[in-house]
Amino acid sequence: MARVTREFLKSLPKAELHMHLEGSLEPELMFELAERNRIKLPFKSVEEVNEAYNFKDLQSFLDIYYKGANVLQTSQDFYDLTTAYLMRCAEDGIDHVEPFFDPQTHLARGIGLEVQLEGIGSALRDAGSRWNISSGLILCILRHLPADEAMKAYDLARPYIGEFIGLGLDSSEMNNPPRKFNKLFEAARAEGLKLVAHAGEEGPPTYVWEALQTLKVQRIDHGIRALEDAKLVEYLIDQQTPLTICPNSNIRLRMYKNMIDHPVLQMLDQGFNVSINSDDPAYFGGYLIDNFMAVDKVQGMSRKQGVLLARNSISSSFADPQRKAQLLARLPLREIQS
Repeated sequence: MARVTREFLKSLPKAELHMHLEGSLEPELMFELAERNRIKLPFKSVEEVNEAYNFKDLQSFLDIYYKGANVLQTSQDFYDLTTAYLMRCAEDGIDHVEPFFDPQTHLARGIGLEVQLEGIGSALRDAGSRWNISSGLILCILRHLPADEAMKAYDLARPYIGEFIGLGLDSSEMNNPPRKFNKLFEAARAEGLKLVAHAGEEGPPTYVWEALQTLKVQRIDHGIRALEDAKLVEYLIDQQTPLTICPNSNIRLRMYKNMIDHPVLQMLDQGFNVSINSDDPAYFGGYLIDNFMAVDKVQGMSRKQGVLLARNSISSSFADPQRKAQLLARLPLREIQS
């Protein structure tokens, strides 16, 4: 079996479909923005931040994640955050990105949507001309907050609907089922937005069913617990529903004890439409290629598997048909056929 290498993976055309911009806030940039905006952090040094990134579950991560977001105050801050992530994408050879952002996190601090979108949008447009990275931004709703607050946030976003392509659902999954946001997703669907949702990370397989059948999402973010439901497994494979899998995140948040136990390659070989993504790379130990290599180091990833994962990321994206065809045409198909 010909194994992948970092350089081989970088050379492949690919997309990243599951990455939270706030989760790409590296400790160094966190301190830089805190100083710029005269904000006192609960950490004394970059080293202390890194030590705090030893999470016991999803909630312990989210507690620190929201504290870090406090340093984002101006459109320049959001521009710098997004550009830092896109520079990593350029280094990893990523051609298309569909990042998430959490407007409610910032609205609660008095940071208007126009400020958030001005910075993020400008960075995404600049990446298109600078690195030929195409993009589509996804507005995510915080599921631990009430559904009426989600609708208020969406109403605020309506005047800027041309700035993002889709609506997503993230944050604490347990006891916050997808059906809670049915009316919101119904409204977004009527307005032509793409729909995605985190489901089956900590939550049960029933949450995956709800996201698909009640919210009618086009992609499932995570979805690893779908493996517990044989009928759901059959459905996901038959329908080729995209699952955006995040290996390093799943290990750091204790979904699996060790990478050897992670099912992403097993799912790929079984016929699932899975892709590999970085989730919150600053917090979980690496960007896209780092996630590929973490799996390869322990399980061994063939070049064929690497190409299939890249292909899935492109075909599952919301890029326009011409862009998809352009990227798919660059895939080394001989690797799949061998």
